[in-house]
Amino acid sequence: METKPYLIFSLHDLRYGIDATLVQEIFLLPELNLIIEAPTDIIGILNLRSQLVPVMHLGLRLGYKMQDCHISDSVIVIQWQDLQIGIIVNSVYEVKNVSSEVIETNISYGRVKESTARFIHSIAKIDADIIMLLNPEPLICSSTVEDILPVLNSDSSEIEAHGDRPQSKEKELHLNNLNDRQSIHKHSFYDLYYPQVTPQEKAIFRERAENLRRQAENSDFTGLIPLAVFGLNGEYFGLELDIVREFTNIRHMTQIPCCPNHIVGNMNLRGEIVTLVDIRQALNLSLNLDRTTSKAIVIRFNDTIAGIPVDEVFDVMYLRPSDLTPVPIAVHSANNEYLRGHAPYLEKMLTVLDLPQLLSKNSLVVDEEI
Repeated sequence: METKPYLIFSLHDLRYGIDATLVQEIFLLPELNLIIEAPTDIIGILNLRSQLVPVMHLGLRLGYKMQDCHISDSVIVIQWQDLQIGIIVNSVYEVKNVSSEVIETNISYGRVKESTARFIHSIAKIDADIIMLLNPEPLICSSTVEDILPVLNSDSSEIEAHGDRPQSKEKELHLNNLNDRQSIHKHSFYDLYYPQVTPQEKAIFRERAENLRRQAENSDFTGLIPLAVFGLNGEYFGLELDIVREFTNIRHMTQIPCCPNHIVGNMNLRGEIVTLVDIRQALNLSLNLDRTTSKAIVIRFNDTIAGIPVDEVFDVMYLRPSDLTPVPIAVHSANNEYLRGHAPYLEKMLTVLDLPQLLSKNSLVVDEEI
């Protein structure tokens, strides 16, 4: 039985897969630079350690109506022949070895097939999921990305740093066609693709771009602590990345009867029942009693799997141990055993959690069968 590894990700609440052997790296969406005369689905360019990488919005490429980018979007960088290109998606999940037995390649729609290139070459049925497997060659090379190569290879002055230069007539048409939301007098990445960005989020986008720009030889990750940065009640918190299984949206939550307030309920995550645990009360924060949170971090340690509702997932960062300062005794004195310390993040402070300690000491996780 032949199997092939696919990276599984989501876009517009649908699941897609792409050949994992083509994937070079994955990171959260940074600030992008606009490009003169770029194809419609290429929404910017990224300086990735001195290499210019065009970034495609997969939704536009597949024909969706343009929607705003979001701070939790991810970029998958793939290598196709001599070209590296980034693809913007909503969430990245995992690499799965997909058997040829679960792949359907000849889907009949009751019509004569068109001769145009197909971006989706087959569909995989894995448990309860339907996963559309992308065909990288037409996705990348069919009348869009190849048009951008002369621009990338031209003089660097042709690339807009932050949209300070006027656009060409072709680019103006592109701007006007994006849902008529923006005028040709706006030329920044945020004006076009994230008009509701806050100053706080803009700082995060720019820091991500700066971190990706730096030369690899200047970035020594030895001894650094990888953290997922998230927000609760207007404060920043960090969680060690090695216990994070995935970031997800909360949909179709089922409440559990006779449970304390910090147990939000259960959600069905691709056929797996995951308990949602609100850690705010354990952090001396007010509980989110209206349950309006729509995002969660799914964590796994030992035999425990749980979802932690959060207001927002902001970033993945690498923290120097020397930047972590102990929590003062007078602050959160009852919680010191599961607060690892504070560290600077943007213009505020980040609290680093020992989440396994917090969950076990506070008995926050409830058996779903109760």
